[in-house]
Amino acid sequence: MAFQPKITAFVCNWCTYTGADLAGTSRLQMAPEVRIIRLPCTGRIDPLFVIKAFERGADGVIVSGCHPADCHYNSGNYHARRRFAIFRDLLDFVGLDPRRVIFSWVSASEGGKWRDIVDSAAATIRELGPCRADTGDEGRGRLACAS
Repeated sequence: MAFQPKITAFVCNWCTYTGADLAGTSRLQMAPEVRIIRLPCTGRIDPLFVIKAFERGADGVIVSGCHPADCHYNSGNYHARRRFAIFRDLLDFVGLDPRRVIFSWVSASEGGKWRDIVDSAAATIRELGPCRADTGDEGRGRLACAS
């Protein structure tokens, strides 16, 4: 059986979640491997949420919110963009392929764009292979991802 990735998506309530809902109500066909976690704003997404998703079995993560200048909380997406630019360096440092974390902007009217992001993320993660958390005897989690 072919590897089916588990992808966790942290999305903004106001734009990306509504765009994903539009994709669903429009019956757009997309990869089924994504599980959505809705938050008020991408500015609320702590990088530790992403690490926890990997520790709990995710093979990839999508972080998506309102387009810059369209944030319902004025500057939350700017904070998220700066935070995740630095976070990518940390991922590389700890040995986790930065391609496993997809960062995007999707508005409420972009159901088709959400579908494209989901399909692209699923294809990329399928190509990279599984990622698992190895807790070891000391209880310290390490990520072991095929590349």
